[in-house]
Amino acid sequence: MPYASETLLRASFFDFTALASQPDDIAAHARYLEDGLLTLREGKVVSLENWEIAEGRTDTARVIDLRGKLIVPGFVDTHTHYPQTEMIGAFGEQLLEWLNQYTFPVEGQYHCPDHAAQMSAFFLQQLLSNGTTTALVFGTVHKQSVDALFQAAQQLDMRLIAGKVMMDRNAPAYLTETPEESYQDTRELIERWHQRGRLSYALTPRFAPTSSPELLEKVRQLRSEFPDTWLHTHLSENQQEITWVKSLFPERDCYLDVYHHHQLTGKRSVFAHCLHLEENEWQCLHDTDSSIAFCPTSNLFLGSGLFNIKRCWQQGVRMGIGTDVGAGTTFNMLQTLGEAYKVGQLQQYKLSACEAFYHATLGGAHALDIDDKIGNFNPGKEADFVVIDPAVSPLQKLRSGNSKDIWERLFVMMTLGDDRNIAQTWVSGKPVWQREREEATV
Repeated sequence: MPYASETLLRASFFDFTALASQPDDIAAHARYLEDGLLTLREGKVVSLENWEIAEGRTDTARVIDLRGKLIVPGFVDTHTHYPQTEMIGAFGEQLLEWLNQYTFPVEGQYHCPDHAAQMSAFFLQQLLSNGTTTALVFGTVHKQSVDALFQAAQQLDMRLIAGKVMMDRNAPAYLTETPEESYQDTRELIERWHQRGRLSYALTPRFAPTSSPELLEKVRQLRSEFPDTWLHTHLSENQQEITWVKSLFPERDCYLDVYHHHQLTGKRSVFAHCLHLEENEWQCLHDTDSSIAFCPTSNLFLGSGLFNIKRCWQQGVRMGIGTDVGAGTTFNMLQTLGEAYKVGQLQQYKLSACEAFYHATLGGAHALDIDDKIGNFNPGKEADFVVIDPAVSPLQKLRSGNSKDIWERLFVMMTLGDDRNIAQTWVSGKPVWQREREEATV
């Protein structure tokens, strides 16, 4: 689908024009245009202006009129597992039991390229139909799983960061590999896909218990050879897991030190969960400029614990939101933000709608170190955004109608909203999903 010379959209708009260092600073960077005009050219943002300013020099016949809708930057999912889509909502276990009973058997299917391709297409449509335009994604141990996912994302011109799981112990034999096999397969995938269009590669050791020191050394070697790749893994999700890590790595000071010792912390290192961190782990995350993916629905579903949002700000650690499908129970970022609010409430932390939408857009982009490319409507940014219908049910219409300002309307959306509120999703300046037809338009 070729680009039009210029695309013009009229609607309400909300975004954040700059990064914030503290939650109290976020609102100062928020931008809300009740009636605005977004101009796109060749997949990039040209400008966002008030309609009354732009109207006199605009050919109104060319404007896509979306008045009544709210357009926000595309949601950024900083941690999810595409193979676990087909076992979402699995009953009754906490992390380690859940992996053995549900996750590993499902992931064993991804040696089949046809199955991987089918589920990759389904997964990406789930993301897009929920307004997510960028994600950091786990594959399985199989190269085929990542090839299929990148091929599907490339067809959509979607910004995606993904990687093959690396693990050599404490998992079924059909999902383990030698450190050398893991190195060779990962290197091959990096050379084939990393920085190809809008695709990027993440080194993906599953977590410390499935990683021998020899495997982690191979991960370190790959990162030294490809320093602009990402590192994506899990950290301190479950108390039983932490005890296990300490028994496997008694020479290390703490769980995070397992990764830090192998030089796997730093910018573009994203650690999912981080629920039970020790003091020195918080400090290390800050000192190395590492990032955290906060996964509220998963943390609640598996009974893992409550993430400390306030402490994350205090330590100055980058943070984004992750759906963590399939322990997470929804692809929808609005629902995920609603659960994040409840996690905050249980710790006497008031997560405002302003802060929540920041984490889901520009803050998430910052956590992935791509806020120079996506996350708001500043000129030159890639044109990934979601068109939200703010009131799709009688209850939503009632609450939206009596909301006094944009902050209350956003809060109502993240507490009552779901996939029905996603009217359209645009990627690289083109519509790729519309609720009216419920299909990709590429």
